[in-house]
Amino acid sequence: MSIRTFVGTLFVMIVFLVGSAQGKSLRERDSLITIGINQIYGIKFDSARITFGKVLRKYPDDPAGKFFDAMILWWQIMLDLENESYDKEFIRKLTETVEFCDEILGKNPTDTRAMFFKGGALGFRGRLYSIRKEFFKAALDAKDALPYIGKIHKLDPKNIDVILGFGIYNFYAVAIPEKYPFIKPFMVFFPGGNKEKGLRQLREVAYHGNFAKIEANYFLLQVYYSFEKNVDSAFAYAKRLFSWFPNNPVFNAYYGRTFARRGDWRKTAEVFRGVYNKCKRNFPGYNEKVLREAAYYIGNWFKIEGKMDSAIVYLRISQLLSEKLDVKKQTGFLANSLLYLGMAYDALGYRDLAVQKYKETLKVKDFHNSHSLAKKYLRHPYKFLK
Repeated sequence: MSIRTFVGTLFVMIVFLVGSAQGKSLRERDSLITIGINQIYGIKFDSARITFGKVLRKYPDDPAGKFFDAMILWWQIMLDLENESYDKEFIRKLTETVEFCDEILGKNPTDTRAMFFKGGALGFRGRLYSIRKEFFKAALDAKDALPYIGKIHKLDPKNIDVILGFGIYNFYAVAIPEKYPFIKPFMVFFPGGNKEKGLRQLREVAYHGNFAKIEANYFLLQVYYSFEKNVDSAFAYAKRLFSWFPNNPVFNAYYGRTFARRGDWRKTAEVFRGVYNKCKRNFPGYNEKVLREAAYYIGNWFKIEGKMDSAIVYLRISQLLSEKLDVKKQTGFLANSLLYLGMAYDALGYRDLAVQKYKETLKVKDFHNSHSLAKKYLRHPYKFLK
């Protein structure tokens, strides 16, 4: 999780639907919502729009339809964070959800369902503001969203889904300041956290939650991958999410990355070959960024195996896409693609091409000793040893 998204993630208490439906009508409503949620995570956005359109028509007094209709846009944003074309519509829909919930709460201040969706809408709106570096707006939404978690828990203590909010807060209230010390002064305005307790709460929702179950698994994946550096746990959650939603490019990529973290490069390449093929077949969400990453890992595997001609093909794709995509910020894909191309050329005896790539590596941002390795191979040609 990057620093630019921490504000929203720290205070977003992702508030999902209460699972206590009564009567046939409410069971049908919750069944429709479950289908729609799965369609969102499955990147079936057109189908999700149809499903939540039905929810809006059949249950016009329920805030769930408005909230989850906005979540379709959230996942479209998630697939490409640099694309801001969905932002205004997303904020508009969340604001409408907040206002709708306020109308309900004006008539019944203890309506937990309205609290759920108002808190969720404020949280996700704040999260987007933080991604766009509008931190003041993000903080205001976070401040307004935070109290709803405690209120809902008091009114409905058996609701497992609401525990997700506690888990997220307890973990990140400690983990974020640990990773980014300059945040600590801001924490005086919020209650203290407890990482271990937060992890327990997230796991409880991940295994026993209703509508928040998927999101809890996703948070645990991110926590173990980015903060705890626990490869085995990250792999377990990545595998689980990928098994549920094999065509979600975010889950698909994490599944491949966790194999890379474990040093299983053959399996990494196998997963990313699947990703690469989905990109070429224009699966929803499998964009050029996903293609770039897939090409990089496949090319790296061929390099490791000594199949340098094949490595060059894929690393060249990764390089060209990185040069196209890294407009605002350079990534490690560019530096390492250039470096590995140099190594591949060296191994094949194309020293002039290798030297060219090493020099290009030195012109871009250093990632994981890419500069020191490039300088090393400029002095002494790389030789492949299997």
